[in-house]
Amino acid sequence: MSSRYQKYKFLVIFLVLAGLAFLLFLLVRGHNFAVLNPKGPISGSERNLLVTATLLMLLVVVPVFASLVYIAWKYRASNKKARYTPNLDDNIGTQLTFWGILMSLIFVLAIINWKSTHELDPLKPLNSSVKPITIQVVALRWKWLFIYPEQNIATVNFVQFPSGTPVNFQLTADAPMNSFWIPQLGGQMYAMPGMSTRLHLEANAPGEFNGSAAEINGLGFSGMKFMAVASTQADFEHWVSTVKQTPATLDMAQYEMLAAPSTDNPVAYYSSAQFGLYRSVMMKFMVPDMEMGGTP
Repeated sequence: MSSRYQKYKFLVIFLVLAGLAFLLFLLVRGHNFAVLNPKGPISGSERNLLVTATLLMLLVVVPVFASLVYIAWKYRASNKKARYTPNLDDNIGTQLTFWGILMSLIFVLAIINWKSTHELDPLKPLNSSVKPITIQVVALRWKWLFIYPEQNIATVNFVQFPSGTPVNFQLTADAPMNSFWIPQLGGQMYAMPGMSTRLHLEANAPGEFNGSAAEINGLGFSGMKFMAVASTQADFEHWVSTVKQTPATLDMAQYEMLAAPSTDNPVAYYSSAQFGLYRSVMMKFMVPDMEMGGTP
């Protein structure tokens, strides 16, 4: 009985691993991973890049693990017929084949990544015949402030924009460095005090998308989430007019109260925002220019 078990133990191990891999596949297939379910041109290109790179790397990973199983089975202690070839590592043809395949894959991956890095540059405006909308984002502790300079409104933990329209996000922070991320629309972009970064995104169709901070930033990190809604142009204009009717306004005094650290903040709307508020928040961290008469 023991010898029979020894004979088939590698087959049993292989079947167990194959079963676990199949269960993992079913688990992954049954879940909606935002990164793999893109709703915009940027996120779609990023998903394709991720899948392409993974498949190319599997061309090496799968044969390596298959060889591992094959070698472990062929050179098991009970197989007396296995041929001993200790000098295989000196075989030039074998080495050229192994390293040639690896170098070719690395070369292909390098070209794909170099091309994608330029095409998906977050600073690069999206090609569109539709006029983009600008939304200024301020990362606070632990909430997101969205300012619409053209519409002169502001929101907290909620952002809405028309689908099919490029969105020019301008990001800064009035808190430790953070990371702005809407997974179904594109990659993350850092928001840093005293700096203004940009991120260009677009939604293909109306929908609701979860947004969050992609970097651990302290006590309220788990609740630093927001809802991003892509709507029709008519619904967006109606929403803007509705926000303009809310009683709250966002001046500098109100902003200072809002900027105080707090967790799990509810959605808030402001019918107007003080002119230049975004720049004022960003410039508060800048060193005054002594030649321009600034004070230290």
